[in-house]
Amino acid sequence: MNRMVLSAQLVERGAVRYTPAGLPACDFGLKHESQVTEAGIPRKVSLEMRAVAIGDLAQRLMKLEIGSTGTFAGFLTHQRNGRGTVLHVTEFE
Repeated sequence: MNRMVLSAQLVERGAVRYTPAGLPACDFGLKHESQVTEAGIPRKVSLEMRAVAIGDLAQRLMKLEIGSTGTFAGFLTHQRNGRGTVLHVTEFE
């Protein structure tokens, strides 16, 4: 199963674009920082990743202020240019 849930901060947002099917799409950047336990040892985790939302969710995320935090859920795939990974957001709280 390919499902990811990430508590993150919105740190970057591109302009609205449209898919070939005419749906609105929004590319954005997310930043996550937390502490987890690995092998019984606390570890600080920090990451930034690219994300995209399509359709009604894209329009909703366009209204979100930079710096806002939330829970982003969706699936992972490669970027259009084949370099890196992108989270396709299908749910947001």
